[in-house]
Amino acid sequence: QARLVESGGGLVQEGGSLRLSCAAFGLQNSMWPMAWFRQAPGKEREFVALVTRNGGTTYYADSVKGRFTISRDNVKNMVYLQMSSLRPEDTANYYCVRSIRTYYTGRSSSEYNYWGQGTQVTVSS
Repeated sequence: QARLVESGGGLVQEGGSLRLSCAAFGLQNSMWPMAWFRQAPGKEREFVALVTRNGGTTYYADSVKGRFTISRDNVKNMVYLQMSSLRPEDTANYYCVRSIRTYYTGRSSSEYNYWGQGTQVTVSS
């Protein structure tokens, strides 16, 4: 069954780092832009970062710019999110997603049709 599976979440102290990974099963993602979203309890799901299909261009939410790095390895069919200088407000469930379109994508969750189950990131102060 086609699915995305995230891993790498956990509990970390403020200022720490984590690396999230996204593995694809039954999906070949190299032709699609990929992204990460997150959702904190009681809040709406929000865009975090996206990477174009060849990995050449990335975009970030202002809240994570300069602290997070999205990357991909199309040979391994993996997507990553390196998170540094973590803050308590980064606490959320993080989702790996695949764009509906191969040539363009944006920051709206409606533009993505494959979602993982998420991995929880908790940052303590």
